[in-house]
Amino acid sequence: MKIDWRVPLSLVLAVAIVLVLSHDANAQCSMCKAVVSGSNNGRFIRNLNIGVLVLLLPPVSIFCSIFIVLRRYRNSDQAGESHSDSR
Repeated sequence: MKIDWRVPLSLVLAVAIVLVLSHDANAQCSMCKAVVSGSNNGRFIRNLNIGVLVLLLPPVSIFCSIFIVLRRYRNSDQAGESHSDSR
């Protein structure tokens, strides 16, 4: 029995997008937060938040790429087993 993961995955993705877009991202370490709290410049605070999020992209993309490669390897391995069983 094969489970279709597209519907739950789409639902989780939609909820994640809504949560991310609904409020400001406070993606700051304690030192960055201390610098921001001492500043009254809104543009500086916004640019610092964007910079932190930009620095988050490479590790997340590497992490996701590893899981995509592992999933493809697992799916190709399962397909190889089903072909060998039919002989």
